[in-house]
This record gives sequence, structure tokens and C-alpha cells, in this order.
Amino acid sequence: IPVEELQRWREEGRPHLLLDVRTPREHAFAAIAGDVFLPLHELPERLAELPRDRPLVVNCHMGGRSAQAVGYLRGRGFPQAINLEGGIDAWSATIDPDVPRY
Repeated sequence: IPVEELQRWREEGRPHLLLDVRTPREHAFAAIAGDVFLPLHELPERLAELPRDRPLVVNCHMGGRSAQAVGYLRGRGFPQAINLEGGIDAWSATIDPDVPRY
């Protein structure tokens, strides 16, 4: 999903969960307001915490780790898991310049 579409979803109040799979250090430095932080390495043991009734928009720094997470989630019964194209870097560059880039 492009960052522009996610922004539309947020403006429209479309149900979704924004899932950040970066490291704690990365998340502490920069985050998208309203996200749920769940580091990629903790995903297998914390699947029960995630909703299955709405899209999970997964983000990381630039899209690589979140793409891995989406594949993992879809394989475990989360068909609405989707990758945020370009990650938080694209969000910072396109949507919210107040979110620090790194």
C-alpha cells in the first residue's frame, strides 16, 4: 500500500492496524503516530495479540523487513496483512516531514 493511500485511510477513519516491526532503537527515534510496535523477531510468539478482522499495514524502515513480516503473517492466517511501500522513510519524505529520517 502506498503511503498516500494509508494517509487516506487514516483521514477517512478506515479500520486498520499499523504494525511497526523495526527495532526498539529505531522505533524510539522515529514512529508514525498510532502505530503498534512489535519487533519482527517477536512476531512468532505474539501473533495472538494481532487482530484478524481488519487490515494489518506493516511498516519498517524502507519496506524489506515489513515485506518479510507480511509473508509470515499471511502464511499464518492473516490474509489482510499488507506492506507499507517505502516504510517510515517514505512516510517521512511524503506525508509527515516531522517524523525524523535516518
